[in-house]
Amino acid sequence: MGTHLPSTEFDGTAVDDQREADAEAVMGEPPAQMVQLLAPDGKLGTDPVFSGYADKLTPEDLRGLYADMAAIRRFDVEATALQRQGQLALWVPLTGQEAAQIGSGRASQPQDYIFPTYREHGVALTRNVDLAELLRQFRGVSNGGWNPKDTNFHLYTLVLAAQTLHAVGYAMGIQRDQKLSAASDGAGQKPDAAVIAYFGDGASSEGDVHESMVFASSYKAPVVFFCQNNHWAISVPTNVQTRVPLSNRAKGYGFPGIRVDGNDVIAVHAVTEWALEHARQGNGPVLIEAFTYRVGAHTTADDPTKYRQSAEEDAWRAKDPLARLEKYLRAEGLADDAFFAKVKADGDELAAYVRRTAHDLENPDIRQSFANVYAEAHPLVAEELAWFEEYSAGFADGEETAGQAAKAGH
Repeated sequence: MGTHLPSTEFDGTAVDDQREADAEAVMGEPPAQMVQLLAPDGKLGTDPVFSGYADKLTPEDLRGLYADMAAIRRFDVEATALQRQGQLALWVPLTGQEAAQIGSGRASQPQDYIFPTYREHGVALTRNVDLAELLRQFRGVSNGGWNPKDTNFHLYTLVLAAQTLHAVGYAMGIQRDQKLSAASDGAGQKPDAAVIAYFGDGASSEGDVHESMVFASSYKAPVVFFCQNNHWAISVPTNVQTRVPLSNRAKGYGFPGIRVDGNDVIAVHAVTEWALEHARQGNGPVLIEAFTYRVGAHTTADDPTKYRQSAEEDAWRAKDPLARLEKYLRAEGLADDAFFAKVKADGDELAAYVRRTAHDLENPDIRQSFANVYAEAHPLVAEELAWFEEYSAGFADGEETAGQAAKAGH
């Protein structure tokens, strides 16, 4: 398949960003089409390339996609509340982006490796990461919270776009391992794997993304670049960062770029499944732009009312990914009131578990941080630890002296 894929955009959905389409028109290019299967009104359409992938989803699969999206939204609400209560130092909300994350995460296979940013809580859910473990980093008691080897889901990356370089390097390693295995007798050969690198529209302006795509294209690395275009890089709108749809950038590197309705979980799943197959088969990288919207703040330290209008938020709430899939499930008789009631109950149970876990988190021994600097003992680290213990003891002596003085005063 070439660098341009046939796609479908439904009339009347107003999903495309007109500002970017206008910019393309100025450059003499037609507006980029968007893959969409499930419209905001809950009606399922067709696509010449991706309907075949969507058709493989069973009713149970579709109910599972809804349950996952509902669970991660409930988790997001609870984590935000925990931050407001002082249990977390910071939280990064994902509400509005559930379909982009659940759809892409569920399309991956266990042998695939995921490199997230700091907002992929939904993808973490699909990779069986204990969601309560995500809170450790935002509580400040861990550098991560989980072992990536257990789930092939890497630790969150707080440095903007750095994970794209790591992802391509990892993908190139997979590529070489598979070639070595194929050249041997093939005994114990593992299934072909690919890598997904998540990043946002803001990170797309970073040089790391450009360098990653250059290497990925040059070496045909099995990596899928998954850009969640949520329209606001903190406070900078997408149209300030790019004159054309982000998916078009793939053309300059020589690999396919696909824009998908990021609020359509069925289309996201189909497109990601295709892209991962493309990468695993040795055809090189793919760029997916999931066209979605960050309904809430960039982080709990952000106030989006300072830079965007409520009318814009209301327009995107009408394209809510959960409401869209619920309409379809009900219309097709694939889910009833009992199902949705159970999903809500499960979400409340998850929230209670997360809340209990957050309250029970203990501060780690700071000395463990010194022990983790090198794999083996190091004299400089030992010297710094001794200084730290002496320094800390000074505070303890001061507290003891103050306590004795207080008693003497009585």
